[in-house]
Parts: sequence; C-alpha cells; structure tokens
Amino acid sequence: MTSLLEPSADEAQSLLSRLMLDTDPAAGSPMGGDLGSQPEGPGYTTLVPKPGFCVKMKTEKNDKVFINVCVSDNVPEPKDLTEAELIQLLESDDPTGFRIPMSIGEPHAEMDKGGAGCTAYDVIIHPTFLKKLDIGKLFLAFFIQVTREGIEGKYDVQLNQEYVVLKNRKSIGQLQEQNVRTKSKPFIMDMGDGAPQTPTPTPQAKPLVQEIPTTEVKKGPEPKFTLVQEPAEGHPEFIVAEIQLPKVKTASTLTLDVGEDRVVLDTRSNVYYLDIYLPYNVIQEEVGSQFHRKNKILTITMPVQPLS
Repeated sequence: MTSLLEPSADEAQSLLSRLMLDTDPAAGSPMGGDLGSQPEGPGYTTLVPKPGFCVKMKTEKNDKVFINVCVSDNVPEPKDLTEAELIQLLESDDPTGFRIPMSIGEPHAEMDKGGAGCTAYDVIIHPTFLKKLDIGKLFLAFFIQVTREGIEGKYDVQLNQEYVVLKNRKSIGQLQEQNVRTKSKPFIMDMGDGAPQTPTPTPQAKPLVQEIPTTEVKKGPEPKFTLVQEPAEGHPEFIVAEIQLPKVKTASTLTLDVGEDRVVLDTRSNVYYLDIYLPYNVIQEEVGSQFHRKNKILTITMPVQPLS
C-alpha cells in the first residue's frame, strides 16, 4: 500500500509524527511507548490486551514483522473525528489537536504459520478507535503509518511501507500485558531534517521547586525565547514557547519540566538553563513539545486552564 507520506515526504512525516505526541518510549506514558517493562505499583495500571487485527510487514532486511493491534478500555479514547476532519487537520499548519493514545509493547519472538521465526509487536488502543479503523480506510492507513514510525524510532528498525492486514488471524503469538503510567509526563519530540524520529522522552522529572546545594550544579546561560498566547486577545487557549538552542544537537540532551505555571529547561553539560513563570496556569498533562534539529528551536505548546 502506498504511504500517506509520499505526496510531501519531509513535511508530511513531520505532521504525522506530531500527532503521536503522547508516545513515551521510556517513561511508560499511557499514550504509548516502552510500556511492557515498566514496574507495577502506585502510579501504574496494567493493560490486558484483547486481539483486534494483525498487520504483516517486512524489515529492510526482508525479515517478517507482525503488528498485533489490540484493545483495552484502560487506554484513553482519542477525539472523535470524521475522515473529512482528519484530512483538514493533516493539511493545517498545526495538526497537534489530534492524538492517538496507544501503547507500543516490547518485541517478542514468534513463529509464523510456516514455522519460520518472526518478530511481533503488540500495540494497544481504545476499542472505540478500533471500530473506526474497521470502517475507515483513511484512518487505517494513517494509524498504520504512525504506528510504523513509532516502532521504527523506538527500536531502531526500518520497516517497509507496504503492509497486509491478515484476514484469518487476529494476532500472532501470545499477547503481552503492559504496565503503564496513569499520568503522562512532558516529552520532547526530535524533528530531523528528513524523516523525523519518534518522540524522545525527557528523563525522570524532578520537582519543579527543589532545593539544590550551590556546589552541586553550575547552571548554563539563559537561551533566547518568546512566549505567545493564542488567541492574542482575551483569555488564551494555548501558550506557545519558542526557545532558541543553537548549541543543542538532539532532544535527548534536554530535560523539560512543565509545572502549572512554570517551565524549567535544562541541558546536558550545562549548555543552557531556563526557569520562567507563565502568565496563565496550564494543563500539564496535555503539554507537547518538539525540537527541530535544523533550526535549533524547541517549541512547547501548553493548553491553558479555562476560566472557572
């Protein structure tokens, strides 16, 4: 099947990847990522996957890969969109208003029907979104493309864009339970010059107010930044921060903490340090950010709490 990204590879890949803003490959966000190896206990919930359908792909080395698309009621339900609204969103300047909550589990070795070795990934979504995939070809192609990119970036594999949805098999191998966080964390998405990488999680968040001995860390200089509210007049729906980081090469060197009214950004080797207060309280759980490696700008989109 032709990729959704072919009409405009660089731009379209960036747009599609931005729609997976909640993918958290290391932190165990309920929106997706490296969830299968997370510990149990307070702050976590267990997803018990139920089979939905199975997608067959191949790697660039011609190895078979199966994606078991599963469902669980404990995965958040995405916003309900029509195909026309999805097309309009993909063509807009800022498509981040639609996210696909998903949990991408660890790869597990299996055997195909011919007895040959293969690799399977379990991807868990909400049952309502599965029904939309059953009836909407555009949503199905879009979902498979985004899922493929997520697996590629997370496990450093290259998957061919061609795929087949199996008709007689809902899953390959034994589905794996996944432990996920019940609260998502901020992350920084690393956008490259060509194909974007999967969203890169920030390290374990520290309290925004933390007493640090003066001899522990030497802080870097404050980078240039701008804060813009949208809309410009009245109570905003979003605050967008653009931070210039010309000496930063990749998002993996950044640590971002967003509090209710505060943003703290630190960098490896103390290249930069930013600690600012926001003019409005924001919804921490819905904050998204991306770092573009070409123009060296970190963009943070922060939904503002509505007036009470």
